Amino acid sequence: MAGRAPSVHNTQPWRWTVLPDRLELTLDTHRQLAAVDPQGRLAIVSCGAALHHARVALAAEGWEAVIHRLPDPARPDLLAVVLPGEARTPDPAAMRLVQSMWVRHTDRRPLGAEPLSAAAVSVLAEAARAEGVHLHVLDPGQVYDLAAAANRAAAVEAADERAQAELAYWTSRGDGLGVPASAVPAVPPATTVPARDFGRPGTLPVGEGHDRAAVYGVLYGPGDDRADWLRAGEALSAAWLTATVNGVALLPLSAVIEVDVTRSALRRLISGFGWPYLVLRLGIADPEHAGPAVTPRLAPRATVDTSRAQ
Repeated sequence: MAGRAPSVHNTQPWRWTVLPDRLELTLDTHRQLAAVDPQGRLAIVSCGAALHHARVALAAEGWEAVIHRLPDPARPDLLAVVLPGEARTPDPAAMRLVQSMWVRHTDRRPLGAEPLSAAAVSVLAEAARAEGVHLHVLDPGQVYDLAAAANRAAAVEAADERAQAELAYWTSRGDGLGVPASAVPAVPPATTVPARDFGRPGTLPVGEGHDRAAVYGVLYGPGDDRADWLRAGEALSAAWLTATVNGVALLPLSAVIEVDVTRSALRRLISGFGWPYLVLRLGIADPEHAGPAVTPRLAPRATVDTSRAQ
């Protein structure tokens, strides 16, 4: 179930090792975005999402999970060790979240016109807060500042040959990795805040909607190291699964995080209270059009090593 987690460009940069007494989660640097994520921030956020998926799946099966994050300084890519705790009654809330893992997907289409209630946003913020991360909801003026930052990030990355080559590589695969054409809009959507330009049209039909009803928020936390990025991924997973259960469409926007100058602009939007990890677009999906299919995943044997389990 951890393999169902979201990851930047669907890189799935995690590796699980099943040992007799524990699970180990490591960062697979071969699937890290070297051009736009040289520090591994987004890769570790992705691994954090996989860790949260694993925790929820264990709880749904009636197992307490004891997590040790970044337990060995000598092994910096060892992000977490999961130890089995006490057997408990399966958690019904976790079971609902596990069901949502099968249908959660990234929908880059414009949203519908129905506004999102403040209560719905509060539920998602609380899910993130339970993982030690905050969701700052942008006011209308800040949304225009975000749009300016997103446009600048797009221009910076469009002029970066390495970034463009990397993007092309991860949008032209057919091996269970990367962003398929079916998840990329056929034409640029009409939005205030531009989403990522993949450099080529996809096959996802786009209606005439706009993002006027969208709510934009910034996931942020107090620190900016590997432990913080891992927690940010756990918060992203918690918020996204909760959104799926509650019929809320969530789209993560990472380009403004990938460019240092625009990430600094996001810090100003949160008054310097912390470090931004991701921008989230929240709303109600257009009910008139079917969304994209769930993106493909690697087979479990590609990311889970069970050779030392006995």
